[in-house]
This record gives sequence, C-alpha cells and structure tokens, in this order.
Amino acid sequence: MDVKTLCLSVLSLGEASGYEIRKHFEEGAFRHFQTATFGSIYPALGKLYELGQVSVIEHEQDGRPDKKVYTLTESGRTALQQALLRDPAPDAMRSDLLVQLFFAHLLPPEKVAALIDQRIAEYRACIEKMTGCTKAPPGHGFVQGMGLAIYSAAAIYLEQNKAGLMARLTADRPEKDTAE
Repeated sequence: MDVKTLCLSVLSLGEASGYEIRKHFEEGAFRHFQTATFGSIYPALGKLYELGQVSVIEHEQDGRPDKKVYTLTESGRTALQQALLRDPAPDAMRSDLLVQLFFAHLLPPEKVAALIDQRIAEYRACIEKMTGCTKAPPGHGFVQGMGLAIYSAAAIYLEQNKAGLMARLTADRPEKDTAE
C-alpha cells in the first residue's frame, strides 16, 4: 500500500501532524503491519494537500517551526475508500531474525539461543499488550485477533523447535581441539 493511502488511513482516525502520523507506525497498531518514514510521509502529505485530499492548519510554536496539523477532506475520504477497495498486494514477510536464523550455522549456539529467547519474550509482551487493548470498530478487533494468532503461533513455534535447532547446531560443530 502506498504511503499516501497510509496517511489517509491514519487521518481517517482523526487530525494529526506528520510526527503524529509517524508515531502510528512506530508505536501504534500500524507498527504491526506497515512502515512509513518521515522521508515518505511528508512528501505524501504534500501531494495529498495538492490533490485536495487533506487540509492543513499551521499552529505557531514558541522557538520551534510551526506545527502543521492535517485533516482528511471529503475528497480524501473518497480516495481512501477507493484505495481500500483495490485488491491488496501479497503479504511480504521481512525479518532480520529470520535472516539470522537462516544462517544460524555461522553463529555461536549461545547467540542463536539468546536470539530465540529474546524474540519469544517480545512476542509474549506483544500478546499481553494486544490482549489489553479495547476493540473499536469490527475491523480493528478482527485485525487484533489475527495479530494475536500470528504472534502466538510464532512464539509457540520458537518454543517447540528451539531445542531441535540447538541440538543440530551443536552436533554439527566440530569439537575444539583440546590440545590448544
């Protein structure tokens, strides 16, 4: 999904500055399924403004640049609805952890174990945090449930398969020469 549509999506929840939009992708629910950077958000907001899909009000701030607060216009709401009607692109799984585990044979076994344990803890923390969230519109609750299912399945997989990976990693390592 393009960044313009992502910005329109966030603004459909209420007015926001570029910084506040970015926070949705860093700390909010969007962090689980999309990314957007300042370098892409501000040009997208500029284009949306040119298209009349957002309005902007500048608020003065003492000793700082004016804060621009964006609001979705009716044209923007229509554009968002049209974008949401399009078929989605296939999901893309990107994970630094999976790259590291793919090359686990190149890492010390204790590092691999630590990576897995850390990720299990992160997944469990996400599950706990998501379980405490209140559900708003039906789509929000549905996506929350899917997120819980994904994080739960990933944590369970890591827990159930860690020992097997560790056994293979240690069995495949040549014994250190004790004469050294």
